[in-house]
Amino acid sequence: MSNLFEEVKSQVSGKNKSIVFPEGLDERIITAASRLGKEGIIQPILIGSPDQVQKKADELSVDLEGITVLDPNSYEKFDEMVQQFVERRKGKATEEDARKMLLDENYFGTMLIYMNEADGLVSGAAHSTADTVRPALQIIKTKEGVKRTSGVFIMVREDEKYVFADCAINIAPDSEALAEIAVESAVTAKLFGVDPKVAMLSFSTKGSAKSPETEKVVEALQLAKEKDPSLVIDGEFQFDAAFVPSVAEKKAPDAVIKGDANVFVFPSLEAGNIGYKIAQRLGGFEAVGPILQGLNKPVNDLSRGCSAEDVYNLALITAAQAL
Repeated sequence: MSNLFEEVKSQVSGKNKSIVFPEGLDERIITAASRLGKEGIIQPILIGSPDQVQKKADELSVDLEGITVLDPNSYEKFDEMVQQFVERRKGKATEEDARKMLLDENYFGTMLIYMNEADGLVSGAAHSTADTVRPALQIIKTKEGVKRTSGVFIMVREDEKYVFADCAINIAPDSEALAEIAVESAVTAKLFGVDPKVAMLSFSTKGSAKSPETEKVVEALQLAKEKDPSLVIDGEFQFDAAFVPSVAEKKAPDAVIKGDANVFVFPSLEAGNIGYKIAQRLGGFEAVGPILQGLNKPVNDLSRGCSAEDVYNLALITAAQAL
């Protein structure tokens, strides 16, 4: 386990955070939850029929010690959940709709967080990102002053740690969205022991090229400074000017960031997604995430190709976000 997870583990140890796993019958989920339950770091809540979950655990030869299993079909607070859901959706769902929707494990799990029956949620081993994120946006919603959720990766290689955003959610963010992503990514960076120095990336450094794409990044920089005047942030930068001190000195001698950026905000999802995968595959970085930010309570999305180790690690991160 990398140092990053050791740090996160020590942060959440003894804090008794409960994390709900809607995909309670997935073997990777059960395996990870069993390990978390045994270690007593997090209280796992699996969604599913207790008999089926037990049967699956027996097949995998894992223990369900320290794990709660909840079945939407027999949940004792289901009626209360239905009422709260109808109120939360403000006329967009009838009681009849709610009774159907809350049998869906992602909606059910997300309502558990909303009702303070759990502190965070990890899903996506068998569901699409939309299946995980949609209930979160409808029920938990974004934090005050934040209009959207975004997805960051923590890029780890030995002692190096960087934050890449947004590599998961917003396809073509405008300047307002980029500014918000920058501010939220700095908050996420601090969670993982990174003192944020935020670079707004582009194909231009400090006006070396002019186009609507570069102007968008320049405007985003100003908006981010207004949102959080304490932020150490600058741009627009090409990646080398943000990361290599000798290049920064030539291309942007007066910049606040001197080639020492550690939080990189990409101008589009296309750039961010390609960028993190290049760092992962060519640079030998471990890509931890996507970690969703901007929500009132933490919800995180696994990749469908995840391992039990990925589930375990993302659960630790989700618990850290809930602190």
